[in-house]
Amino acid sequence: MSGSGSASGDLARIGRRAVAEGLATGNVGNASVRTREGFLVTRTGAYLDEPGPLVFVTLDGDVPAGASRESLIHRAVYLETRHLAILHTHPAHAVALSLSREKISPVDPEGMALCPAIPVVGGAPGSQRLADRVADALLQGKVAIARGHGTFAAGKDFEEAYLVTSAAEYACRILHLAGAHAVRPRKG
Repeated sequence: MSGSGSASGDLARIGRRAVAEGLATGNVGNASVRTREGFLVTRTGAYLDEPGPLVFVTLDGDVPAGASRESLIHRAVYLETRHLAILHTHPAHAVALSLSREKISPVDPEGMALCPAIPVVGGAPGSQRLADRVADALLQGKVAIARGHGTFAAGKDFEEAYLVTSAAEYACRILHLAGAHAVRPRKG
């Protein structure tokens, strides 16, 4: 992903999957990809499946007008971790479970493999407090849930961030269907 056009095209492909799977609706959510000098992020109000041109944001200084309101979170993650792409969505089951839990522990095999412990962090959307907490959580893994707000998944590219987002939401859906006190399955 060398330029904004290429990154926007890659994001549009992943965004179509996220929308089709119900991970994002309307123009909620955002995404970014790391560059040498900073990162490219979706515009405020952009649709993930039709993101249009991305906005370049540096790793310090003011966030440019038009950049996603969550740019502080993306910046904090890139400053604190080695992740190269971030996908933020609002999947319903993950949001719902985040209201009553401090951590999500998947019980399905895919969830246990891709995101064995999903931290739930607090802070107002777009705030530095939430940015710091998400970045801290993504030092340990690839996905965190902002309480009542949605998932922030990261990886080497949009594909990996999407796979982790999808696995986290599926794990939350299984926990919801199994009941709030689902236990880990027995081995064997």
